[in-house]
Amino acid sequence: MTPAPPPRTLVLGATGFLGRWLLLELLTRGEPVAAAVRGTGSADTLRRWLHDHGADGSAPTTVTADLTRPGLGLSPEDDARLGEVRDVHNLAAHYAFGLTRAQAEPANLHGALNALHWSATRPGLRRLVHLSGYRVGRDPRPHHPLDPSATAALYRRLGAYEASKQLGDAAVRVTAPRLGVPLTTVNPSSVIGHSRTGEAGQYLGPAQLVRQLHRGRLPLLPGTRRTFLPVVTVDHLARFLAAVPEHDRDPLAAHTVLDPTTPCLPDLIAVLAHHLGVRPPRALIPVPLVRRLPRALTGADPETLTFLSEDRYDTTSADRLAADAGLTHPPLTPALTRWATRLVEDGFGAP
Repeated sequence: MTPAPPPRTLVLGATGFLGRWLLLELLTRGEPVAAAVRGTGSADTLRRWLHDHGADGSAPTTVTADLTRPGLGLSPEDDARLGEVRDVHNLAAHYAFGLTRAQAEPANLHGALNALHWSATRPGLRRLVHLSGYRVGRDPRPHHPLDPSATAALYRRLGAYEASKQLGDAAVRVTAPRLGVPLTTVNPSSVIGHSRTGEAGQYLGPAQLVRQLHRGRLPLLPGTRRTFLPVVTVDHLARFLAAVPEHDRDPLAAHTVLDPTTPCLPDLIAVLAHHLGVRPPRALIPVPLVRRLPRALTGADPETLTFLSEDRYDTTSADRLAADAGLTHPPLTPALTRWATRLVEDGFGAP
């Protein structure tokens, strides 16, 4: 029996929502891949998920890693098994609202730098792909590190999750050139379920709006008629991420990935309300007013309100790469309705 080839790609955050789908895409392409897991329990769960989705669950090499530790906390044996890795995808993050700075920074800031420094030790490294955050990385001249007062102000303004993702994005963009690491940052919009099955596995962000809508708890919609909350299906994002190392050649690259057919938020919510057979919100309410009202009344997490904006985003580089890789977004309205159906069927992630 021919031994399996050593992994050429490492996926950090392989057991997470996006990591599983990227791993599935890479395995489907026949890529020798390694998955970073926290232990045997998470490895077994990942293998079952891959098997249930038509892949060979035994195919990926699994290594126990801790992104918050230097060297990713790898044992010498596991580090040696990854000696031929040429592409690293860092999709690991602590994604939650209401975090403290102490909870968010180990993975989202320090972990981003640990992944970068470890990648720099791979002799055949082709590219590090860092999954950044929505509305993150738009500063053409990032600064790292920020002084303590500016850092504290950022956390107060944005909340721990988004602030730590912004700091992590800036940190890798500033540090990668110093280490000679080819880097691509990918900034996806809000990620919804699989375009064909609706399978989600992620119940934060826009899924919370769908939950409120379905349960009759969204009488007023925060924002304006022009509020834009773009989305992208998880399968398109996985295909895009898998294509990045092959198509990016510049030492530094950055891509914003979203479906350009996403309607403005009131129209998107109207589509979902019609599909779910519920009443859409009666009116719009300005975001600044929502911030001043008690959360018990609005049901809105203050950190989520920073995502509600009329901003539009430059997707030129992502569109070019997608065209070169032969990628197109799946039809959005069917994807949205399948996702909403699956969210309801899954009880919005409730046990």
